[in-house]
Amino acid sequence: MQWIHLILAGAFEITWAASMKMSSGFSRPIPSIVTIAGYIASAVFLSMALKKIPLGTAYAIWTGIGILGTSILGVILFRETLTPAQIVCIALIAAGIAGLKLLA
Repeated sequence: MQWIHLILAGAFEITWAASMKMSSGFSRPIPSIVTIAGYIASAVFLSMALKKIPLGTAYAIWTGIGILGTSILGVILFRETLTPAQIVCIALIAAGIAGLKLLA
């Protein structure tokens, strides 16, 4: 169950980060509310995961999920571009997340 909590925490991290960009510096109410709610939900689910998963492992996976998800959403939603070097580095992060999950 703790791994599900950690995945949900990562999903909410992606949500609040993307909605923060959409909020235009907290000048748009709905994305601003989604940002705050997503941040709180992310923290709550992360704290639940931390009951069983070691801090270093949980934090690395949580931030890794956020990096992967926000990078993908940046390309899809905001038409951001990724350089080949960025893609390689993101792939390394994904490999690190998989390694932590398999070895933890």
